[in-house]
Amino acid sequence: MGLMDDAKDTAEATGKKVGEWADDTKERISDKVDEVKADADVKKAEAHRDAVENKNEYKEDLRQS
Repeated sequence: MGLMDDAKDTAEATGKKVGEWADDTKERISDKVDEVKADADVKKAEAHRDAVENKNEYKEDLRQS
């Protein structure tokens, strides 16, 4: 029975390692998605800021005319 027990232990350890790898990969992908979303939010906010600045400059130019 020793050989069967060793094989069973090895299979369980391998299964556990594969499960951990899958969880780690899922977490890495989730982290990358969060990072991309955050970058997109920053770019959107910067674009909005630039648009508001341009609008305000245009209005100021109209006031000075």
